[in-house]
Amino acid sequence: MNVFRGPTQFSAGPACALTIGNFDGVHRGHRALLKELKEGADERGLISCVMTFEPHPKEFFSPEAAPPRILNLRDKLAAFSQMGIDRVVVEHFNKAFASLSPEEFVSEILVKRLNAKWILIGDDFCYGAKRAGNFASLKAAGEKFGFTVSSIDTILEDGERISSSALRATLANGDMTLAAKLLGRPYGISGHVIHGQKLGRELGFPTLNLAVANHLHHRKPATSGIFTAQVIGLSDKPLPAVASLGVRPTVEDEGRVLLETHIFDYQQDAYGKIVTVELLEKIRDEEKYADLDTLTQAIAADAKHARNYFQKKVYV
Repeated sequence: MNVFRGPTQFSAGPACALTIGNFDGVHRGHRALLKELKEGADERGLISCVMTFEPHPKEFFSPEAAPPRILNLRDKLAAFSQMGIDRVVVEHFNKAFASLSPEEFVSEILVKRLNAKWILIGDDFCYGAKRAGNFASLKAAGEKFGFTVSSIDTILEDGERISSSALRATLANGDMTLAAKLLGRPYGISGHVIHGQKLGRELGFPTLNLAVANHLHHRKPATSGIFTAQVIGLSDKPLPAVASLGVRPTVEDEGRVLLETHIFDYQQDAYGKIVTVELLEKIRDEEKYADLDTLTQAIAADAKHARNYFQKKVYV
């Protein structure tokens, strides 16, 4: 899969089948669209292309009010690659891009730069300054410029629309089972293992540490608390673990968000490696404890709970 930082990196490349969106989460609704895009591209002899945005437009317009990210960019690109997408254009969403009229967006970006011949969009797609363009206007533009436009119906789960907003609310509520249904896979976060304060090691629970949501545009995690987890990327199979995602209120008050994961019976050095931590079940919310002894007791109880989860899974 080829990744371009904005369509200005190339000009009039191979004709493509295109879809456009934020794709936060790459949930089952997104995956249905991407599958149809890939199949339609193959049928038409086109390259499949996804155009997405960085930062999220809501982060650009209202950074303090923007919702938390479900996936970081690395995980979003990995999901596109898994779906077999040929090309991804990560458009830098800035003032100049936001001010493009619908007509400019079509002629300069879709036609001249992306060479789109078939565009597949969701039923709520809008484009151009002030979101003035819609499906009808895009279809009319296609007749002028020589591309066709199709839409895909909304995907439902128990009668409810699968959307990034619904997934975000599910994660905020800590319902990891429903989140996995909406995603089509467990909710996971990937990143480089970094050095921490080594406090977990001193308490008898060494952890892998990943920095999460510290970027200027997305400081808030989509979920937080203590979780039964599994780690992918250090072995040929997932490694059972217990994880803490949040701001570490007992030992730190800087507001830095960390994902700390204690892998059971694992002693190897993982610094610098890229791992994915999948959050399978929320055990409880974060708490601030009076002292490290009380914190240690809580971690021990959480680890016991997580071990029991995996033992039950083995014997079911």
